[in-house]
Amino acid sequence: MFRFNIRVYGVLMNAEKQILVSDEFIRGNYYTKFPGGGLEFGEGTRDCLAREFLEEMNLKVETGEHLYTTDYFQLSAFHPEHQIISIYYRVNPLEEIKTPLRDKAFDFDADQMKHYQSTGEIETFRFINWDDFTAESVTLPIDKIAAGIIREKY
Repeated sequence: MFRFNIRVYGVLMNAEKQILVSDEFIRGNYYTKFPGGGLEFGEGTRDCLAREFLEEMNLKVETGEHLYTTDYFQLSAFHPEHQIISIYYRVNPLEEIKTPLRDKAFDFDADQMKHYQSTGEIETFRFINWDDFTAESVTLPIDKIAAGIIREKY
């Protein structure tokens, strides 16, 4: 059965004009992407994004301007029977970020590696300086388009 998989992502830019990304190791592959995740049944897209930031970073955010929604066919990398639709919003933190931030990509510590062994997934967060932020900074095809839009807009 073919299905739609709706993903909602937040673009958080700090006062130093750095962009927050998530570095993840999932199913044996490395991905750098924007924070966010899957829309659940009965949930609005803005509510989804608030929930995802709370779950992943223990961070309350305000969802702002809509930036981009997928406007072409994208097959899921994980589920070939799913079509991906991604929605991107600007987000602003409503509190200080408490989640440890890394200075380099895929810098997982020992506790995170233990978590990976039990769940098969691991995630860290870091900021990318504006001058270094390009479509090549992220892994997924839709994120690359969103990154280009962000570069043009800001």
